[in-house]
Amino acid sequence: MRAFAEKVFASETKDENIRDEISMFDVAEDCPILHQEMAHHLHTDDDVEKRKKRSQRCCMAVPMPATQAGAAPVVEVKVDAPTYLEVPNFQRVAILGDYASGVTMDDFELSCKGLYRALSIREKYMRLAYQRFPRTASQYMRDIEGETFKPEDQVQPVFTPPPKNEDDPFDTKALPENLGYVARMKDGVVHVYNDAAAADKNQPKDLPCPDYNTFIDDMNFLIALIAQGPTKTYSHRRLKFIMSKFNVHEMLNEMEEMKELKMNPHRDFYNCRKVDTHIHAAACMNQKHLLRFIKRSYRVDADRVVHKLNSREVTLKELFESLHLHPYDLTVDSLDVHAGRQTFQRFDKFNAKYNPVGASELRDLYMKTENHINGEYFATIIKEVASDLEDAKYQYAEPRLSIYGCNPNEWPKLASWFVKHRVYSPNLKWMIQVPRIYDIFRGRNFVPHFGKMLENIFLPVFQATIDPQSHPELSIFLNHVTGFDSVDDESKHSGHMFSTKSPKPEEWDIVKNPSYTYYIYYMYANIAVLNQLRRQRGMNTFMFRPHCGEAGAITHLLAAFMTADNISHGLNLKKSPVLQYLYFLTQIPIAINNSLFLEYAKNPLLEFHQKGLMISLSTDDPMQFHYTKEPLMEEYAIAAQVFKLSTCDMCEISRNSVLQSALSHEEKVRFLGLDYLKEGPEGNDIRKTNVAQIRMAYRYETLCYELNLIKEGLKTE
Repeated sequence: MRAFAEKVFASETKDENIRDEISMFDVAEDCPILHQEMAHHLHTDDDVEKRKKRSQRCCMAVPMPATQAGAAPVVEVKVDAPTYLEVPNFQRVAILGDYASGVTMDDFELSCKGLYRALSIREKYMRLAYQRFPRTASQYMRDIEGETFKPEDQVQPVFTPPPKNEDDPFDTKALPENLGYVARMKDGVVHVYNDAAAADKNQPKDLPCPDYNTFIDDMNFLIALIAQGPTKTYSHRRLKFIMSKFNVHEMLNEMEEMKELKMNPHRDFYNCRKVDTHIHAAACMNQKHLLRFIKRSYRVDADRVVHKLNSREVTLKELFESLHLHPYDLTVDSLDVHAGRQTFQRFDKFNAKYNPVGASELRDLYMKTENHINGEYFATIIKEVASDLEDAKYQYAEPRLSIYGCNPNEWPKLASWFVKHRVYSPNLKWMIQVPRIYDIFRGRNFVPHFGKMLENIFLPVFQATIDPQSHPELSIFLNHVTGFDSVDDESKHSGHMFSTKSPKPEEWDIVKNPSYTYYIYYMYANIAVLNQLRRQRGMNTFMFRPHCGEAGAITHLLAAFMTADNISHGLNLKKSPVLQYLYFLTQIPIAINNSLFLEYAKNPLLEFHQKGLMISLSTDDPMQFHYTKEPLMEEYAIAAQVFKLSTCDMCEISRNSVLQSALSHEEKVRFLGLDYLKEGPEGNDIRKTNVAQIRMAYRYETLCYELNLIKEGLKTE
């Protein structure tokens, strides 16, 4: 298995100009081998008896509500007669006859075994880190294993609910007491000990972390699976069928769905809650907003000392004079922060757009939390953006702030900025992004090895969790942090394959960046241990939501499948039918937006939506991409026009964004309905979401049908 994984990795490093992109994982439409297999299949009848037996059992198993406490049996019902409360009659698409979707029975059974193991791998790692795994998939897996599904066994992340009435979100009076534990990093993962003596004896507390060798074995299995011919063919055909099925469903039921929405009082697309699930705080304002703020700050603070230039303190007026600029003359064009054709597929040029008029001094002044004025301007801009969201009422955002891992004081400084400027809004849910730029820090001797960077990122959070009263500002800030993100240019290839031979983080002292998977594993491992500790303390937990699949190798998406609650971008899923099918079966949320690497015509948003992947729309960087005061609505408007989305489509994507987001349980109950954790029409309150029950029933039945195929493929004769 490891040898095959190395072969796959070697193929990733070849020159992409001399081969089809990710050819090991894709199936070409005109593939002669595929046609040869099909011809062979048409003339081979060795599995006729198997097919007859499968066809006789051809029905769709839909998990029904539990009739008794603690039991949710999987009840088999005929395709044409499921019963749901409050779901209008609609026309269903059913395929009767050949049960194995045009592949040989041996290939069908082989594919089902591989897909089931892949689902088990993801479920295992999600449970370990208190991240989400869909209830429907769990029900089918328990049925396959011959066990009883128990809803209470499902794990969910915990988020801090909004303060009640006039409660102060920055109140430190109720901080938990010190546990007296000791946290130390070993082999790249922080371990927690009862005391220093236990730490010296290497006797950590029972906070399980992923086993390194098992993780490598699971990863190698998945690498082999996504390159396995029969599984690729099976997944490819299932995905094509699902997309065709949705097109037929839409043709038959579009008017009925619209009728449902028209009969729904008060609610429409505009007053459905929607969350910007992927946005960077440093670019959360549009370019006109930033320009106005720069001009206003100059009018008010021209003589204020705001910067240190060549060891000399300078006023705002002197700073602009040194740049040979006057704010009055600035326009959005001269500000030059908008991404255009010149930045397409150029991550380096895109990052340069964060510098207004190309001046890093203005970026430090207006878009940094740590500067001569303690990030005051940046805090003010963010609060103005939050005010716009509160005025819009139905829009929320999840901005990312950076922790680099250069030194352990980054966390206290960021928390101090947050508390001092009271950068809180009920419409903002904060996340921490960690740039993958170890090579830069090591080249400048900021850190001695990769392990030190990990320690600077995670150890302060563990210490604040163990003893909140000694770290009051950081503890308050962490209450409002909902997850971690991993960011950087994915198209940069490290040349390193993550394996059992990889050096430990403390041994990685070369001036070379580790691979994407190396970063992802160690971030996930620390988050998993941290979540278990915080869960024991009754604190909020963190989700892992990396940038993934925007460019680079398909193995990035494989690593995220194992470790991430949800991802941003996911564009490369179109290159691997197996991974795309797995993302569908496990309903992994994907935040898609205007892409730096892909033009609209090639954006897979519509294809993913039709297939039933759980996608949401996001803005990423309004300063670079958007023009209006409501960038998220702008994103929806563009998608609706380009992809011809219906109102039901738009509301479904909005609902997905709320489910994907880190809004608290209390907020989701208010915005989605009391039963939002249930899947299918039973978990949809059309009065709050404006998503047609017909659409929800179709999505649920389609997912159940695909999961049932896997269950049938694993049944022993």
